Amino acid sequence: MNVPEPIVLIRQHLIDPEVCIRCNTCEETCPVDAITHDSRNYVVNVDICNACMACISPCPTGSIDHWRTVPKNAAYSPQEQFGWDDLPVQQEMPDDALVGSARDEEPAAAIEGMQVNAATSPSSSMAPWSAAHPYINLYTLKNPVTATVAGNYRLTAADAESDIHHIVLDFGTQFFPILEGQSIGIIPPGLDAGGKPHYLRMYSVASPREGERDGYNNLALTVKRVTEDHEGHPARGVGSNYLCDLQKGDSVQVTGPFGTSYLMPNQSGSNILMICTGTGSAPMRAMTEHRRRLMVKGQSRGGKMMLFFGARRPEELPYFGPLLKLPATFIDMHLAFSRVESQPCAYVQDKIRDAGRAVTDLLSGDTYIYICGLKGMEAGVMEALRESCSAVGMDWPSLHSKMVREGRFHVETY
Repeated sequence: MNVPEPIVLIRQHLIDPEVCIRCNTCEETCPVDAITHDSRNYVVNVDICNACMACISPCPTGSIDHWRTVPKNAAYSPQEQFGWDDLPVQQEMPDDALVGSARDEEPAAAIEGMQVNAATSPSSSMAPWSAAHPYINLYTLKNPVTATVAGNYRLTAADAESDIHHIVLDFGTQFFPILEGQSIGIIPPGLDAGGKPHYLRMYSVASPREGERDGYNNLALTVKRVTEDHEGHPARGVGSNYLCDLQKGDSVQVTGPFGTSYLMPNQSGSNILMICTGTGSAPMRAMTEHRRRLMVKGQSRGGKMMLFFGARRPEELPYFGPLLKLPATFIDMHLAFSRVESQPCAYVQDKIRDAGRAVTDLLSGDTYIYICGLKGMEAGVMEALRESCSAVGMDWPSLHSKMVREGRFHVETY
């Protein structure tokens, strides 16, 4: 008499297409190339994934951290996942099934406790210990909240090549708490080339927790109109052009909030070192404005703030005018311009080197670093920090690792 073979279950790693913003972070991070994408979805190949968890912490929305227990011989294929608009529900499994991990050749004792990749991330995956509690994923693609445009104006000069807008969204009486460093998702109306609704686009919030207007239930975004791709070819950004063209009174579908780690410290005496380019200034503006308001109210935390902010020209630097009005006693500001006639080309890493001793003095204290902007800036910034530290006998690699472990080094690049 033949005994039926036992059903072997695995814990399959999946990506939630409803929350995913298609930023490609997971695919870039995966050390075994288990993640791929088509024009619509990012998916995980069960035949390759070894559950190393390297992709989990860098994901800005948490869409990467989903699992389903499934029979090993009926795991979801990439082709099935490409057709999803949302995750399948967890199916009931036989009590007597054997359980293993997605890569086990033999059944294992349990599906929990998957091995975590030992490689150290360049960015902290946890928030500062004193950060306020963030709310996340209150609204989804299927259940968005409607906000009203309270204002939309261009930040950059009319003749500047970069068209960057400051957009204020009002939520009325609807619950939408936000913290400095968090992001929201915007759902552009209409359909994509495949005839499906557009997936959400994520934008960092540029206003503090009290609202763009203090005490109001609103927030601000810093959005650059995209008219070409990274190679310079004409390409109209769906989300950015939709937002930049909005008029006061228009309605916008919003998801989120997103983000649990890129948050500012709240303890007294904590220092903040901010390094950004272009619209990467959004979270920096939020943090700076929160501390400025505390200072005005006589509730200053007492810590120092230092900013390195880069653009091609002053006319293309968002918030250039308001930045110049901030007192030097409040923030140590270093602006870098790369295309100003009769001036040497300067990037944020050059300004870091120029201010080397001031930077290392700050790093000697209770300091939190925030980097935001184009991905190409990372290498130059890290090298400038290493050189500045080396000049005064500080070991930057060791300090960097320590800051990552302690939730004090945060990077968001794109």
